[in-house]
Amino acid sequence: MAITGWFVLLVAAGVVPVVALSDAVPAELTLLGWLVLCAVLASIDLLVAASPRALILQRQTDARVRLTETARATLFVTNPSRRTMRGAIRDAWEPSAGASPKRQSLRVPPGERRAIVTQLTPWRRGERRTALVTVRSRGPLRLAERQASIRVPGAITVLPEFASRRHLPSRLARLRELDGRTSVMLRGHGTEFDSLREYVRGDDVRSIDWRATARRSGGPGTGNGAGQTLMVRTWRPERDRHVVVIVDSGRTAAARIANETRLDTAFESTLLLSALADRAGDRVDVAIYDRRVRGRVQGARGADLLSKLVETMAPVDPELIETDYSAIPGLVRSMTTQRSLVVLCMPLESPGATRGLLTMLPQLTTRHLVLVAAVTDPALFEAAGERDNRAEVYRAAAAERALLDAERVAAAVRRLGGDVVTGAPLDLPPAVADRYLAYKAAGRL
Repeated sequence: MAITGWFVLLVAAGVVPVVALSDAVPAELTLLGWLVLCAVLASIDLLVAASPRALILQRQTDARVRLTETARATLFVTNPSRRTMRGAIRDAWEPSAGASPKRQSLRVPPGERRAIVTQLTPWRRGERRTALVTVRSRGPLRLAERQASIRVPGAITVLPEFASRRHLPSRLARLRELDGRTSVMLRGHGTEFDSLREYVRGDDVRSIDWRATARRSGGPGTGNGAGQTLMVRTWRPERDRHVVVIVDSGRTAAARIANETRLDTAFESTLLLSALADRAGDRVDVAIYDRRVRGRVQGARGADLLSKLVETMAPVDPELIETDYSAIPGLVRSMTTQRSLVVLCMPLESPGATRGLLTMLPQLTTRHLVLVAAVTDPALFEAAGERDNRAEVYRAAAAERALLDAERVAAAVRRLGGDVVTGAPLDLPPAVADRYLAYKAAGRL
């Protein structure tokens, strides 16, 4: 049971009879009688109140919602008793589910049903749950309430926000511009035939297509006279290339930078790159890994690719363990056997913390085009520029040291044959997409 504010006011009102009857009746007896009266009234109110445990509760919740968007959680309350249910109800969602309002008034006449709607605006990715519904039934005098917590489990899956999708239209426009350019005049590994054109001075004679030349010149009997038009083949990079993304979900991915974890930034970069590469006709495979594969998406295309990616990413949280970098080459081999673009979404910190990454990297760069995407902390650049007092000078020195260590690791990655792209959480996803487009424009992918 629970008492209400009205009961407290009723007890406090006992001062009036105590003062009014102080001459005729001892104050102790008056006070005792008043307290007994209040207890009797509260007991009667409690007995008359409808039983909250007699309610029938049913839940209907949206299956999934994107981070920062709003979903509805509806609770159907049926009153099978003969008494009207008056009181309040609270659907106990996790705080990160962003439930609003937290408490709602409740009035259900006998034999009827009411729908209690809660708006969910989650601010954390993953599965947000609720287990209990707390109901308080108030008596007609509003002095006491009956309370019960009823188990009605429910859950909603919160998908990644994919806020970087606003950069997708501009990158797709650049991709269409790249597709409209002149084909790359190269012949070799990783290229495919595009079209025929007339020979111009400086073309590789090995690209001459003699059959097409004979057809253009009127047949094989025309000879090799001065009027013959030579036709050459043009080549372009293969459109159906392979992009493999490895997302680090180890302990370093749990660090929060600019109010989001490194893992969330890696997910944003992966979603934008995957959407862009898929529209370019490339195959995209993604694995989330620390010491075991936490999630994997392979062989998906089109709208199914992004759908599977967000569903795979939603329940994954960073594990507070060290990532096993030595197993990454084997993981990549299990996903592709051809030369591919391998994107490693991993932090570049001090040389000691990235020794495993640097040791593993040559096994990938000898066969694949490797890009390391690392998020940088904007607070480091701000701290490095603030030097107004002694404390800020020491803080600036520490920030400069951290930035220099990250640059040393990035230089080591480049010496080992890899490439590096860095940026703040909001800048890294479009930077990765731009680097992918640069590879396309240069014919490296």
